[in-house]
Amino acid sequence: MLFRSLRKAGFGGQTEKKNGKDSRVSVLRTSRGPSPLNSLQAILSSHTTLFHCKNQLQQKCNAFKRKPSVFLGENQCQEVIMDTQEQELEDIELFQKHVSDRFTELSSPPEDDALLSVSWLHRLLDVFLCCEAEFEAILIMDRDPSQLSKPPFDRLIPEFIERAVKALDICNAVANGVDSVRHCQKLSEIVISALDQNPLGDGHAKRAKKALLMLLSAMNLDDKGTHVKATERSWSFGRRGVNKEQIAGHFRSLSWQVAKNWSSAKQIQSMIYNLVAPRGAEASGLPSPIYTMNVIMIFVMWALVAAIPCQERNGLPTHFPVPKQLNWAHSLIGLQEKIADEWKKKEKKGMSGLLDELQKMEKLAQSLIDFTDSFHFPGDAEKVKEAAVNVSELKEIFGRMDQGLTPLQMHIREVFHRIVRSRTEFLDVLEKGSAPVL
Repeated sequence: MLFRSLRKAGFGGQTEKKNGKDSRVSVLRTSRGPSPLNSLQAILSSHTTLFHCKNQLQQKCNAFKRKPSVFLGENQCQEVIMDTQEQELEDIELFQKHVSDRFTELSSPPEDDALLSVSWLHRLLDVFLCCEAEFEAILIMDRDPSQLSKPPFDRLIPEFIERAVKALDICNAVANGVDSVRHCQKLSEIVISALDQNPLGDGHAKRAKKALLMLLSAMNLDDKGTHVKATERSWSFGRRGVNKEQIAGHFRSLSWQVAKNWSSAKQIQSMIYNLVAPRGAEASGLPSPIYTMNVIMIFVMWALVAAIPCQERNGLPTHFPVPKQLNWAHSLIGLQEKIADEWKKKEKKGMSGLLDELQKMEKLAQSLIDFTDSFHFPGDAEKVKEAAVNVSELKEIFGRMDQGLTPLQMHIREVFHRIVRSRTEFLDVLEKGSAPVL
């Protein structure tokens, strides 16, 4: 098995720490001493090459694979089979430990990395990529494809592939939804430009108020992708007399590239449907990591939909069952409950999502609207000072979004392409496993 070969080559599975801070989650860690696999350090050191580490890994590890001897006796064959089974169980246990460790880190973010913030979502996607690479290492690498064409894998793997296809739709919709967040960011920039003045005049306050009304309107989306109200108001700074249908259609074409009747909530529901934890002997065998990866994929897609504006989120599930006795389940269930509680609060208000930056921006916008409503030059000194503090906080949020939104969109696309490649590899394995032996 791959993990066994890697351990012989001096590799572990820990997360590195640099300068007292956790680095991006890595799949492997090099050990001391010379090794023909030392080049993997360079491969795994960059986040952008995380996708390709599995293919590089496979090529590097081929040198460590041992072919069984044709002269083995019956007792020796039994020993090899038992040794392989023990190693497989050890690999599965190690994988589940890594899943538990990674989600434990996510459940206790530092103060500057709040739950469902842009930076936290980056970490969540990194966790998915690392778990997915390790999952494939257990299930596919150095394994006879015919084993995966037998029960229960002939059912479990096609179900996993089907969920992966649904995850692709969600990745596409969420990546487009980042454009809606970017629209709010641009409106906040207008507010900052108007109110970051000394002295502050009536004209500045009026311009800021218009932008704030547009910002709050954009945050109160109906999740159907029309954005009619927000888009109509956005032309108040420029063009007039433009056809409303043309405006709405143009905005929709930029932001929502899925069918009009497509629902992110129903997509998540369909991914949860028929998800059953393995029982009996399957609970400690290969079906176990398949179930684990199914849950991870569903959780990641669910969190993305809850955080970022996405088409038709009404009725988004707030709970999907995960057995508490699983050693990795505690931290994931804790995250699920926190996000579900926040979603229930926001769903009643009909707001755009749980993204931390959007929620903070909304609170500041409400406060600044009250200020601009009552402002008359030269204004109350204490209120002007309080507004300046709010503008400073808004400027900080704008900076974080400016730095993080485009990389987040690229990161989501990365996950999309990783899932596509994974699906192709699983289909290839199933095809080889079902092919007749000549």
